[in-house]
Amino acid sequence: MSDLILYLIMAVIGYFFGSKLRHQKQITKLTGRIQTIAIIVLIFTMGMRMGSNEEVMNNLNSIGFSAFIMTIMIIFCSVTAITISRKFLKIDRFGNIEGSQVDFDEVEEEEEKAEKDSSMTIIIIVCVVSGLVFGYFAVDKLFTDMEFFNTLSGNFITIGLCILLFFVGFDMGFEGTVIGHLKRVGLRVLAFPFIIMVGTLAGALLCSFFLPLSVKESLAVGAGFGWYTLAPSIIMDKGLVTASAVSFMHNIMREYISVLIIPMTAKKAGYLEAVAVSGCSSMDVCLPIVEKATRGDIAMYSFISGVVQSLAVPILVPLILG
Repeated sequence: MSDLILYLIMAVIGYFFGSKLRHQKQITKLTGRIQTIAIIVLIFTMGMRMGSNEEVMNNLNSIGFSAFIMTIMIIFCSVTAITISRKFLKIDRFGNIEGSQVDFDEVEEEEEKAEKDSSMTIIIIVCVVSGLVFGYFAVDKLFTDMEFFNTLSGNFITIGLCILLFFVGFDMGFEGTVIGHLKRVGLRVLAFPFIIMVGTLAGALLCSFFLPLSVKESLAVGAGFGWYTLAPSIIMDKGLVTASAVSFMHNIMREYISVLIIPMTAKKAGYLEAVAVSGCSSMDVCLPIVEKATRGDIAMYSFISGVVQSLAVPILVPLILG
């Protein structure tokens, strides 16, 4: 909860400065470059930390397949649920209400962005893979105390997220469209986190029919919504060792796969679908990726979605397990 408050404060501070510099158009090139560099460093550090984690790397063969299948199914169902729902709510793939008064130059700009912007996906893939390789082969040679490395890298990730969330807030303030967009959408913005959760649980339920997990175990894994520290601990506390391991791997995979596919999802499926991919991490790790692949006001959807799903984890997982 303290991290959530910290990230929110950084975004608010960024929003304040962005709103004050709204007429300085040349500043967007500089902030865009800083964001890209920060994302590269953050994703490389995450990959390095995962590659250096023996528990994660050793479990890739034994339970990784089940976790991978569950991750793909849950992401697919979450994205599908959002697509169906936004069409029902008459919202286009750029997150605009159909029939509302929109700037057609902005729509054309969004379409061009969706068609051309694939460089971020390539950058992210390179950073994750290189981080994994470096973490697996080099970290234990550079650090004799792995606990110190985990603490150091964890702090580094937190600092990186604070910087990125400052610029996410900055972009929201600079664009100046967030408040107007929320007024047009209204309370519908609160519906999307719950739609994502329904899609997630539907995907988990389907997995119970062909994976070695019971319905209760599959739903509990899905109800982790990408929170790989809390959900596996709750499941383990119930004595479900295999389900806990699958939960841990699935939640890690969901975060890392989300980092890879958010730009592509925004380009091919839609901006709100990009929010649906990542679960809880849509409010922190994946928020800068969502904002970079879409625009500032969509980041508000992403943040709200992550907060709601995070609050739901400690309620739903114990409730499902009984």
